[in-house]
Amino acid sequence: MRPLARALALPLALPIAALLTGACRQGDSSPARRAVVDSRDWSDPVSLDPARAPDVPSGRAVAYLFDGLTRFSPAGAVEPALATRWEVSPDGLSYTFHLRAGVRFHDGSPLLARHVVQSFRRVLDPATKAGTVWPLYPIKGARSMADGKGTTLGVAATDDTTVVITLEEPLAIFPKLLAMPVASIVPDNVGADFSEKPVGTGPWRLVEWKHDDYLKFAKNPTYFGGAPAIDTLIARIIPEPSTAVAEFEAGTVDLLYVPEDQTRDWEDTDDKKGRLVSAPALRLWYMGVNTTRGPLKDVRVRQAIAQALDVPTLLSQLLAGRGTVAAGVIPPSLAGADASRKPYAYDTVAARRLLTDAGYPNGVDLELWSSQTTPWPRLAQSIQAYLGAVGIRLKLVQRDAPSMRAAARAGQTDLVVKDWYADYPDAENFLYPLLHSANTGAGGNVSFFSNPDFDRLVSASRRESDDAKRTALYKSADSLAYAQVGMVPLFFYNEVYAVQPWISGFEVPVIFNGQRWDKVKLVGMEQR
Repeated sequence: MRPLARALALPLALPIAALLTGACRQGDSSPARRAVVDSRDWSDPVSLDPARAPDVPSGRAVAYLFDGLTRFSPAGAVEPALATRWEVSPDGLSYTFHLRAGVRFHDGSPLLARHVVQSFRRVLDPATKAGTVWPLYPIKGARSMADGKGTTLGVAATDDTTVVITLEEPLAIFPKLLAMPVASIVPDNVGADFSEKPVGTGPWRLVEWKHDDYLKFAKNPTYFGGAPAIDTLIARIIPEPSTAVAEFEAGTVDLLYVPEDQTRDWEDTDDKKGRLVSAPALRLWYMGVNTTRGPLKDVRVRQAIAQALDVPTLLSQLLAGRGTVAAGVIPPSLAGADASRKPYAYDTVAARRLLTDAGYPNGVDLELWSSQTTPWPRLAQSIQAYLGAVGIRLKLVQRDAPSMRAAARAGQTDLVVKDWYADYPDAENFLYPLLHSANTGAGGNVSFFSNPDFDRLVSASRRESDDAKRTALYKSADSLAYAQVGMVPLFFYNEVYAVQPWISGFEVPVIFNGQRWDKVKLVGMEQR
């Protein structure tokens, strides 16, 4: 975050809230207003142009302003959006999308099928310098176009309301990729200032963007899904968690991300506890284990590492118990997770025996990398202590986050502690990028795990159109990787929010762009 935003966050908080949302009634903490103020974002969006929106704050804002052919519900289900329905060809290679009638962009121009074609071609045009292109790579010709090597793309408008998309190979989860921000549909006139003056079809229009401070949105009264129940949405940028907490307690923000170090206090205080809402996030904390380096090539050494860790205690001490211990890489809320699989037991005797069986009775020396950002150094120190107790001696290496990630992707780390946020709610988004050999290194598989049976299961799951069969493949792949310790999954995270009592209808989204505020209401107050 830029220093200016950090310096100005607290002094500007109350004046901005009063200006944008109205004052509180005297003697009453409930504000008299028609706006909702969200304080979840800690940094400014990179861009409001869907083609250049690579981060969570940008993706959230894009979901307010734009629509794709599909979208995610707060619970993570894929739903029709600009497309009311779609059919898939028997070979899984062709998707036919039927567009919703009567949809208009914020500038009044009608949505037509050609806008889908234009939007996708714009993202893939190298001149656009799009931030996140890969969700469109399954489309025939997309990767070649993005590389500047081709102009043919498998997206065609057969008439004004029908779009046919042809894929390179079958991909059962393709409709989920189209719910991601980069697949949002934009109008004809996209100028150089489109990020500052975005025009979409979404439930909200941008009114003002005061960088590093707030974004103000007004409801779209003609939104095809029905106008939002509230008039104004404010996305505050508050980099300091303590500032956000103070503003929530003052009633000037309506939604608060509860900081981890305050979780116990909120849970143990009656008036605070009643405002909490929580849901499992699609976020995995894990330790990458480079399976190509030295003693880590032996699965018994990797198993020893897993059994030397008291993961429940790590979760309790590091994140105040906000999560569940992982026994695989698939979050419990997703199809494919095996609730019956038990995490590795904390067993130092078994860990030492495994090391001896692997030929290392005197232990091993390894490096554990982490970023310098809280709480990663603390986690690394705790792991160092646990592993040291069984003879696995760790040298801690701390770098800034980009340098740490670059080293891990280059295969320069023995062990590395990281986390993974899902891009879309599906088990494939954990299994394929984190463990499939096609993604070793830069693709996300920093363990350089390579197992032909695992690859076969995951590749088959990507093509399988039957949900039950695909789920079974996910479960089998996850079980195999867990037994082989392709990585050491630690825990899945729970997000905890505090919501003001005058807010109704807010659902904690499973995925970052799953809550669009169009169903949220202000209740129990005079609105003006």
